[in-house]
Amino acid sequence: MNIFDTWLCKKYIAHRGLHDEESPENSLSSFQKAIDKGYAIELDVRPLADGTVVVFHDEALGRMTGADGFISNYTFDDIKDLTLAKSKEHIPTFEEVLKLVDGKTPLLIEIKNVGKVGFEKNVWKLLSKYKGEYAVQSFNPYSLEWFKINAPHVKRGQLSCFFKKGDASFIKRFALKRMLLNKKVSEPNFISYQIENLPNRYVKKYKDLPVLAWVVRNEETQEKAKKYANNIIFESFVPKQ
Repeated sequence: MNIFDTWLCKKYIAHRGLHDEESPENSLSSFQKAIDKGYAIELDVRPLADGTVVVFHDEALGRMTGADGFISNYTFDDIKDLTLAKSKEHIPTFEEVLKLVDGKTPLLIEIKNVGKVGFEKNVWKLLSKYKGEYAVQSFNPYSLEWFKINAPHVKRGQLSCFFKKGDASFIKRFALKRMLLNKKVSEPNFISYQIENLPNRYVKKYKDLPVLAWVVRNEETQEKAKKYANNIIFESFVPKQ
């Protein structure tokens, strides 16, 4: 099937689930709410020190849990009792999320590898048994390259934006902003680009690839995305159909 005719272009994608004050981002209840409303789900996976794959966006625990330290330094036993944003929700494992979603809606899985060797393999070990629709995306072209080599049938997307100075070294920002490793390393099936940075000449070069715009937070930005992207990753509002 032509990728432009798949859910990646046809079904709005809820950023970190359909989260609100009661259901924090990347929580099981935020994913259930997205399922109930008929949206696809974008989520983030990270490695723990014991190899467990968890669904959590930040490298540091502080913003979402109030705890100190980087999540990748802890085991699941260390963090299992932490709650998200003063709610009753806990940091879910990727396995728990896959069991909850169970093919009810597509998943867009952002691979956040902080240098843990074998992380992509651990993600794939879980995904290889999953029967629902999904795709992976990452800022790291080498994470996508792993899937290109080891699971080439999995649709993969190159994430990018106009990075700030503190995000990475100049060389890394220069290459990732321009997606210079697309052709020889990641060879993506689609592009996910920050809506504030669209349109740009780096994306326009890939006319044969779908573009997802992130993160769309209001109707005005959704109207902009209609001009320059094939779908939106949204939060904080109900997108117009």
